[in-house]
Amino acid sequence: MKKIINSPKAPKAIGPYSQAVEVNGTLYISGQLPVDVNTGKFVEGGIKEQTEQALKNIGYILEEAGYSFENVVKSTCLLSDISDFAAMNEVYARYYKTDCPARAAFAVKSLPMGALVEIETIAAK
Repeated sequence: MKKIINSPKAPKAIGPYSQAVEVNGTLYISGQLPVDVNTGKFVEGGIKEQTEQALKNIGYILEEAGYSFENVVKSTCLLSDISDFAAMNEVYARYYKTDCPARAAFAVKSLPMGALVEIETIAAK
């Protein structure tokens, strides 16, 4: 059975999608932008600050669904500039220290609202 997950601590979806969907013990989290839910805007700063906020938003959704970063099995990181990869990776590594999830990272032409990073996540129990 499909269950829609929405955390009030994470930004609302800006289109016809859900923050996350859980099916049979697997949680699919939509790509998270670096939006601070309190301001509705991107956090100040560059790629490190934006990566931190995107991961915080993922954390809020994981928590709402009863999961944690330890349950994450796959991440996809989308970057507006591949030269930001090392800085993004430095922040990402603070969230995944051991038994890291599988991951792909891509440079894309552009991201919604001019974001520097967007991260989508799959977690399983």
